[in-house]
Amino acid sequence: MPPAGRPSPERDGPRPERAGPLLTQRAAVVFLLAALAGVGATVLSALAGDVWPVAVSVGGGTAASAVLFFREIID
Repeated sequence: MPPAGRPSPERDGPRPERAGPLLTQRAAVVFLLAALAGVGATVLSALAGDVWPVAVSVGGGTAASAVLFFREIID
């Protein structure tokens, strides 16, 4: 008997196979490059003398812009 709250496999039927990966390779590369750009901007902003909340905000804005940029240029 299955644990409480979980339907039994007999009633549920066969589980469908996963269609594919969660992210495509292109999306993974775009997000990786955006994360690297955001971290770089955060570090450079902190080294320039900004306080950490401002530096993190700069990095977040850079990462968001980088997603849009890399999405367009990576084919």
